[in-house]
Amino acid sequence: MAMIENIYETMNLRITETAFELHLRKIYPTRNILSMRETETVSGQECLDVQKKTDGSVNIIGEVATDPVASWMIQSAQVASKFTLFTHHAKTFPDLVTALRNSMLRAGVFKDERVAEEQVVQVLNFDIHLVKDFRGRRYIERITECIPVEQKNEYTFDHRKQKTLEGKFDKFMDNATYYFSKTTNRETYQYRNILEYHDGTYVLTNKITDKNIYEMLNNMDDADAEEFAKFVERNWGTKVTRFSIDEQEEQEHKQETKKRGRKPVHK
Repeated sequence: MAMIENIYETMNLRITETAFELHLRKIYPTRNILSMRETETVSGQECLDVQKKTDGSVNIIGEVATDPVASWMIQSAQVASKFTLFTHHAKTFPDLVTALRNSMLRAGVFKDERVAEEQVVQVLNFDIHLVKDFRGRRYIERITECIPVEQKNEYTFDHRKQKTLEGKFDKFMDNATYYFSKTTNRETYQYRNILEYHDGTYVLTNKITDKNIYEMLNNMDDADAEEFAKFVERNWGTKVTRFSIDEQEEQEHKQETKKRGRKPVHK
């Protein structure tokens, strides 16, 4: 509920809950908020389908506590919104991925375990983990970034260059070894903590990936983007601009070409 205050008021909020708990329209009466919940005659999936047509910018799933709700979350995160917020009670980040993956499998959305996990990690950008200690204090213990592992095609055709049967067989075995290692390697993501709570203070532990930094910049207004760029440079020593990674590489290519006295080639 508190995070809504930091979302730009120009963004329309679309809420899907199994039971009304957030009450955001009462807390933020000036915001464009549409809240829905399933009933005996209207399913949660039908609510989500209607919300996709209401010009929403942010989808919020009250609590991912059942398998169908996990399916709604994945759908809303993939289409029809800039980003999705949801709550879950997983204790660790791997537990969160495993729980969502298993929910997708049980709901029948996917049949293959690896494909289901790949879809989950594609929509999990950041995990803000809250804890409540034995004294009753609630605080953010860590903020974790999810980094999907990209599978690259590194097969070669070097066997065609070999003149002997033994050489061709060796090159074939190289490709076969890579194929089996790729098939048996179940790693679909990596994760690292960006912020951690230590002894009453918050400590930055790792840099946010460039992809997420650029996406965050491109979704901020000018004032926030300028402050965020200063924050990144001050804490991680990296200068960033409001370009995507591809655009950034293109700009660097143009500058390098200009230094050599050549005309840039437009793609």
